[in-house]
This record gives sequence, structure tokens and C-alpha cells, in this order.
Amino acid sequence: MTTPFWLTAYLDLAADEHERGILLWQRLTGYRASAARGAHDEYVSLLPPDGDDYLDVQRLGSGPSRVHLVVHVDDVRAAAEAATGIGAAVTADEGDYLTLTSPGGFTFCFVSHPATTLPAATAWPDGSRSRVDQVCLDIPPSVFDEEFAFWERVTGWEPRPPRPDVEFARLTPPPGQPLQLLLQRLDEEEPAVRAHLDWCATERDAEVDRHVAAGATLVKRFDRGWTVLTGPDGFTYCVTERSPQEG
Repeated sequence: MTTPFWLTAYLDLAADEHERGILLWQRLTGYRASAARGAHDEYVSLLPPDGDDYLDVQRLGSGPSRVHLVVHVDDVRAAAEAATGIGAAVTADEGDYLTLTSPGGFTFCFVSHPATTLPAATAWPDGSRSRVDQVCLDIPPSVFDEEFAFWERVTGWEPRPPRPDVEFARLTPPPGQPLQLLLQRLDEEEPAVRAHLDWCATERDAEVDRHVAAGATLVKRFDRGWTVLTGPDGFTYCVTERSPQEG
């Protein structure tokens, strides 16, 4: 299996949420939006002040907002061949990138676009720091073990396997990657694996207050170390107490 050298998280926004969503995520991240690209100007990257981008936005032609992963590898076809050998399915071949679904139905892509430099966490006026640093795969219980094994093989990252009494497992990349993977076993069955983004923050309460002021809605605070919010662009996401890992 080809080990990925970078991950990009795509915020796939419904057409009527796209423009508002880009503005919100610029405010939340402190990043600026790139020029639109694509045949229908449907793609925008969120550009940090330093380092390489790892958050992109896509305007969907149809369907609800969602998150998908872009996995950067040296050889997309070798990576796709290996992934299909362990349960993935290719759904689109665009030449320079391939779109696939995982065994549990989660959409991801293989690309070879270069990226090497981890952006620093955004420093806010109150002295706190934060950034998106994790994609959480929300997995129906019937496919959890298979999905964890699949992503362990695809990434080659250090695993923290699931335990019977804990709903979370983790795949931790080597230093310098922008995103790690958390895998959550859902309580109930759903049609397919979905995903949400997690923020790390030096001051969780201050970060949550900043998000609410920017237009997000507080859903629930958990004493276990995270707070759930929903943006007006349709996304549910979390702010956690993990400190940003940089360098």
C-alpha cells in the first residue's frame, strides 16, 4: 500500500449553502479563500498564512452538505489498485485523480498534488490558538471493524485499535501531517460512513464562544473534552481540548 504524504479535507457544500459556508469557514479558520477553479468555479481552497492548504470547499450540484477526504500519494493508480484489493470501489476516473468509496461507503479521492509544510495553528487576539486537525469517521457498528482495518491499511499510520467498551479508535500520522483520523462507532446503523471535522484548541470555551459569535450554533458540551457545534452551512463539527501539534 502506498503511504499518503498529505490529507486534505473537502467541505462539500450544497449549492444554496456554498457562498455562506465559505465566508463562515474563513472566519473560523482565519484563512483566506483562493480564486475559484474548476469547470463551474466549484472549488475553493482555504489558504493559511503559512504552510500548505489542507481544507478545500466544493459546491455540490445536488445532495446535502458532507465531508470527503483527499489522500495525497505518489502513485494514484497503484494506491487505487491496492485499495480496491481490500474492499474499496472506484466510482470516477478523472485521469489525474480517482474517486473511490471505502467498504462502508465513504467517499475519498487519491491525488498526487504536492504538499509538505504543516501550517501553524491560528493565533487569536486573546492569545489562544486553534486549527482543524482531525477528521472523524462516523461509522455504523456493523462495518466498524472492517472500516478501521481498511483505513489502517490505506494510511499505514500508527493504530490505536477499538476496544469493546470504547466507541473510538485512532490512526495517528507521523509528524508534519495536517490531519489525523479518529474513527467513531455509532450507536445505530446508518446507510453509509460519514465524517465530521474536529478542531484542536488551547482554550476550548474561548474557541466555542468565537465560533458562536461567527455564526455557529452550540449543540452540546461534553465533559469528556469536546463541544459539538453546527454551522449555518449544514455541518456538525467539534471543538476539542487537544493542544495544536505543530512543527
